[in-house]
Amino acid sequence: MLLAPSYETSVDQIGIEERAASLSKRSIKKQTKVEGIKLAISMIDLTTLEGKDSAGKVQAMCQKAIHPLEKDPSVPSVAAVCVYPNMVLVAKKALKGTAIKVASVATGFPSGLTPTPIKIEETKRAVDMGADEIDMVIDRGAFLSGQFKKVSDEIEAVKEACGDAHLKVILETGELETYDNVRKASWMAMQAGADFIKTSTGKAAVNATLPVTLVMLEAIRDFWYATGKKIGMKPAGGIRTSKQALQYLVMVKETLGDAWLSNEWFRFGASTLTNDLLMQLVKESTGRYQSLDYFTID
Repeated sequence: MLLAPSYETSVDQIGIEERAASLSKRSIKKQTKVEGIKLAISMIDLTTLEGKDSAGKVQAMCQKAIHPLEKDPSVPSVAAVCVYPNMVLVAKKALKGTAIKVASVATGFPSGLTPTPIKIEETKRAVDMGADEIDMVIDRGAFLSGQFKKVSDEIEAVKEACGDAHLKVILETGELETYDNVRKASWMAMQAGADFIKTSTGKAAVNATLPVTLVMLEAIRDFWYATGKKIGMKPAGGIRTSKQALQYLVMVKETLGDAWLSNEWFRFGASTLTNDLLMQLVKESTGRYQSLDYFTID
């Protein structure tokens, strides 16, 4: 696939890090903070991707996805639950009658090193079982060795295998080494058909960071300017507190505008963030912190 000139745009490392640091210092108070926390909850892909996952654990997580804070109906449901392919049917049944999406990781998650035909077959099976969204991971070894066509072709093939399901392409930015590579991989994924670009699997040593997310948001902005096509964004891994979540929302608003401040275009990949958001929400309404024991452990 031919790549547009913006693919090769160099990233100003100092500028990106300074802007990310500046945006992270914005103060959000009182009612605006409550609204921001509820918005963040509505953007969560509640996730369990462990070897010990069971049907019971996924069913319990789905109940939490529907009613994150059972005693407060004003708290919205999350956007999606994210599970391994063999748990898609369990999640689909548990979420029946709701608007919550079922996302499934595929394509040799988290390494991305299975052969392309197996990646395609795994994607098709997850979609056939009812997955609304597929989270695929790119082959970072191929990308870093300059095999860009291989990476792009795989994304295109998986996108085709998704059918009507949305495709989130995980770049595993902690392994891409430079901001220039993050921008290049972002642009490649968008051109190849990604509906969302996602920072991380949550399994690497370094996951989502504010500067990396800003690089990806600016790539989305520039791609939108160049093509008129909106692409979603999903930072994942390492986002654990309400303060962090609100920093990401500020960054989205300042970079892409209000149009991206919905779960149609922005998600958090999270397994531990939800409880801190709920704890902060209770604190804002009661004036005191609720013990973490009050909330379920995902």
